[in-house]
Amino acid sequence: MEIVFGNRRLSRVLNSEANLVETYGPQNAKTIRVRLAFLAAAPSLKEVPRGKPTRCHELRGNRTGQFAVDLKHPQRLVFVPAHNPVPHLADGGYDLERITAIEIVAVEDYH
Repeated sequence: MEIVFGNRRLSRVLNSEANLVETYGPQNAKTIRVRLAFLAAAPSLKEVPRGKPTRCHELRGNRTGQFAVDLKHPQRLVFVPAHNPVPHLADGGYDLERITAIEIVAVEDYH
């Protein structure tokens, strides 16, 4: 899957080992690297596991349209489909098989 970053700061942090460790600590930095590699290797969002430890899930409420994967609790890697328009099924749900590009928008605890 293609991965793009929502802003320059996020790109600078997530593309640098030193910045990752400084910003998120060594344990979360390692988990972030693993999750990014896993997302990049998946052909589509449908191939990203819904179960632990990755637990890819769709967000709700004021975060509708966003997805997240688990990091070290309570942190999450938050992203949106990087398609215009976003692929949907006839019933209105997301067509996860056709979502082949994502934009990372945050690493945060949104709870």
